[in-house]
Amino acid sequence: MSAEFGFIEAISVSGRRGIAKTNVPSALFVAEWGIKGDVHAGDWHRQVSLLALESVERMREMGADVNPGDFAENLTIRGLDVPHLQIRDRLICGDVELEVTQIGKECHHQCAIYHSVGDCVMPREGVFTRVVKGGRLTVGMKMILLRGAFSFGH
Repeated sequence: MSAEFGFIEAISVSGRRGIAKTNVPSALFVAEWGIKGDVHAGDWHRQVSLLALESVERMREMGADVNPGDFAENLTIRGLDVPHLQIRDRLICGDVELEVTQIGKECHHQCAIYHSVGDCVMPREGVFTRVVKGGRLTVGMKMILLRGAFSFGH
């Protein structure tokens, strides 16, 4: 098993679907639910979404006027190879533990970002997790990746 790490660049939440997420300095993560106050929290496998800051920056280089949270991701992570996470990898940050449950998502309707530059990274590089252990996360915290530790069950 190898460990890698990155840092939380942004935490983004929204109380309603269809509106941009707002960046906040910290948020409460609730076990088996998601981020308190976020529209995507619930009893399902996509409680918290992640995207690499490097993915956001790549879209900027293509001409998109985007910032962390604009892709509806909850956590924007710097320095961790988010697009290459694997199902059941664990992310540890403070007291919070997240388990990767889905890589990418189907894009039913191309978003405004796609229409402006002809591409969007979230369907390919967005990662979805469930909250295994809850706690409070703050921007700037170190996030540790544990690969392979949980590939044969909990």
